[in-house]
Amino acid sequence: MKGAVYYSKSEALRNHLFIDDLMKEARRIDIDLQLIIGDEQPDADVDFILFRDRNPSLATKFESEGFNLVNRAEVNRIAHDKLKSFEFATLLGVAAVPTKKIQRTNQIDIYPCVLKTVDGHGGQEVVLCTSITQAEAFFAQFHDHTIIVQPYIESGARDIRVFMIGEEIVGAVKRTGNGTFKSNYTLGGSVDQYTLANWQQQEAKRIAKALKSDYIGIDFILLPDGRWLFNEIEDPVGARSLYTTHDFSVAGKLMGYIKGKLAE
Repeated sequence: MKGAVYYSKSEALRNHLFIDDLMKEARRIDIDLQLIIGDEQPDADVDFILFRDRNPSLATKFESEGFNLVNRAEVNRIAHDKLKSFEFATLLGVAAVPTKKIQRTNQIDIYPCVLKTVDGHGGQEVVLCTSITQAEAFFAQFHDHTIIVQPYIESGARDIRVFMIGEEIVGAVKRTGNGTFKSNYTLGGSVDQYTLANWQQQEAKRIAKALKSDYIGIDFILLPDGRWLFNEIEDPVGARSLYTTHDFSVAGKLMGYIKGKLAE
């Protein structure tokens, strides 16, 4: 079996350890895995492209050329747009953080609120606003982006990320922010392994099944009373927190899943 893994130039540098693990695990199960970066093109005879970028247009281009993408372009399109992700979860009956698109600061109903660009990631392009002055500064900075507003929800800066390979939960972590309302591990937050209740497992599986995804992270804000609210879908999802809290190779599980799926 022959495959390719695609990264942008900047993300290839940042994720070199995961790329190395992907290559090692691919060799272990006899997959010839090619790394393609930036403008490079995959060999025409690859059986799949593991698409590790936030670029729905490029994903769609690869699919139009006949390549089999992991994840498919539609997953990237929905995950790359926080408003579309919210609408998707809501249609499935999953409780989600109320989210709406706004074009002006006078459309904000209440402070404090959280403003985000729809396509930001990693805790970037997100700000907690307590006044219209802060909101106007955010709009000025990101005037060329689509902006959404969410109510500020007290969670102790905690959220849960559920890692899905196909319809299987391979792990979950609780992330806690450090001196900020953002819980992202890459921004200095702490991370712990998290055991999901049965109802939480069912909600995560419902999303992955409907999305027909191969490998994603699903983020939920953890409320003080034990409930949670869907917040975002990550594609591509980073695995640093999973490697930190679990004792298996995420790359190994992913390569095994791809080989099994294509053999069906």
